[in-house]
Amino acid sequence: MTAGGTDVRVALVGCGRISQNHFDAIAAVDGLRLSAVCDVMPERARQAGERFGVPSFTAYETMLREAECDVVTIATPSGLHSAQGVQAARAGKHVISEKPMSITLAQADALVRACDEASVRLFVVQQNRLNPSVQLLKRAIDRGRFGRIFVANTTIWWARPQEYYDAAPWRGTWEFDGGAIMNQASHYVDLVQWLVGPVESVMAKTATLARRIEAEDTGIAILKFRSGALGCIQTTMLTYPRNLEGSLTIGTALSVYLLVQTSTAPLRQIGVFYGALLEVRVSWGRLREPFEEPILPIIRPDAVACPELRGDVAFDHVAFVYPQTGRPVLHDVSFRIPAGTVTALVGYTGAGKSSIAKLLSRTYDPTEGTVTVDEIDLRNMILSSYIPRLGVVPQDAFVFRGTVASNI
Repeated sequence: MTAGGTDVRVALVGCGRISQNHFDAIAAVDGLRLSAVCDVMPERARQAGERFGVPSFTAYETMLREAECDVVTIATPSGLHSAQGVQAARAGKHVISEKPMSITLAQADALVRACDEASVRLFVVQQNRLNPSVQLLKRAIDRGRFGRIFVANTTIWWARPQEYYDAAPWRGTWEFDGGAIMNQASHYVDLVQWLVGPVESVMAKTATLARRIEAEDTGIAILKFRSGALGCIQTTMLTYPRNLEGSLTIGTALSVYLLVQTSTAPLRQIGVFYGALLEVRVSWGRLREPFEEPILPIIRPDAVACPELRGDVAFDHVAFVYPQTGRPVLHDVSFRIPAGTVTALVGYTGAGKSSIAKLLSRTYDPTEGTVTVDEIDLRNMILSSYIPRLGVVPQDAFVFRGTVASNI
């Protein structure tokens, strides 16, 4: 709300596909109120205005002049963001711009300068920074949990068929779209800099391999960060038939150290349990899984408090099915981690790393089989005395160093 306690009035320009996300967000946030909509397509503007009971406009300049608004949200084609943001700032409005804020550095500088000169706020939509797993990773990096970062890789292998580009004339153009890296990959370009730090230099190759468009459908960039770390951005819009991957991998001092120390040792357990590599991998494709609604175990009446557990960790024929979705995660998993060993839990996204970690933390109980420490069934433990001792992070590698009790 404003200082006077009234709602912040938001006018939106661009009533296309992404606008629905903004309409939903405005409605969900207490203190925000949609006050006007604008689109160059009269029917689309009219429908949005009637749906939300607000004035509709087809001329952006007219909306800025006549609509009662404190903030302008820009959800138009990418190449228009900067110019329309400058106009809003000069009209004294705060600016919310969809990504990317511009498709050239000069346009970006002009928008920042206009907002500074008008003393208004500029917000660029980079909502992936707020994803739970990204927030956890950011906090861990800021706290130095992983030591020095040496390498970073982000992969955006998505599907944008020719029909996608043909559906709107601005898509795939240099003037209004900017290409796969500028448009589709912009969230990941933002995240790799936000997490690893400023970039010192870039070299890249791009190509238009299969789509009939001006800009690139595929590109690879090699980054050198100011910290000395190296990075890579891999982008293509040519996967079939759907998006294949959107991920970020961080390589740290710990991961390189573990790889060097154990690369010649034989595998002692099943492939995903070994102290060869600590990979912190964040996958946005699985964020819709209900990780934020943990399944709390049922405490047995005869459960006892146990301030410290030491000894071998054992999974015996463990199966786990997520009750909220019915999705089977683990099936007949058996392994043993001897006390005093250093073990990393790694594997591809969806392999069940988080579920195994949470079975050990008692956030989950096994559907079948048992999980024990020193032959004590974890279901016999009182939750409040045990779970605070384990640092379990969804989608993060889980490392045993010595004993369960010392892994804090």
